Amino acid sequence: MKSKLIALSLFLSLFLSSCDAVDDLLTFNISNEASIQIKSTSPINLPTEIIMPDVTTNSSAEFENNKTKASLVKDVKLRSLQLSITDPADKTFTFLKSVHLYISTTDSDEVELAYQDNIMSTTNKIDLICTDKKLDQYIKAEKYKIRTQVTLKEALPKDVTVKVDMTFKVTADPF
Repeated sequence: MKSKLIALSLFLSLFLSSCDAVDDLLTFNISNEASIQIKSTSPINLPTEIIMPDVTTNSSAEFENNKTKASLVKDVKLRSLQLSITDPADKTFTFLKSVHLYISTTDSDEVELAYQDNIMSTTNKIDLICTDKKLDQYIKAEKYKIRTQVTLKEALPKDVTVKVDMTFKVTADPF
C-alpha cells in the first residue's frame, strides 16, 4: 500500500511538472510601444483624457515566429508597462499625480490595462501596476486603441511626450 502511494505521488508530480514545462514552451512575450503627448494646457487636479492613434499589432508575425497562430492563443496578460519621458529630455514625472491606461478595439469593450496613483517619482521612467485582465481579444486584433487618463499636480510649461512600452505574456495551446 505504501509503495502504491509513493508511485501515485511520483506520477502526479511528474504529470504536473510536465504540464508546466509544456506551458513554458508555449509561452512567449509580445512587445508594443506607443507615444502619448500630455499638453501644457491640461488642468491641474482634474483627470484629462488622452486618446492615442490606434496601435497596430504585429501579433500575426509574432505568433508565426513562435510557431503558433491566433486560434491557439489561450491566455494573454500584460506583464509590464513602463512610461518614459522622451521630450523634454530633462523632465521627470514630478508633475504627474496619477495615470490610468485603458485598451479597447472596435469589437471589444474597454478594460483598464495599467495604472499608478499618488505618483512620487523624481525620475523620467515609471512602471505602472498591471491589471490581471485577460487580453486575448485585444492582442489578436489587427489594432487596438489606448486611452490614457492623467491627473497633473503641477502646471506644465510645455507639452511632454511620453513613450509607452508594453510587454504582453502570451500562452498558446499546442494544437
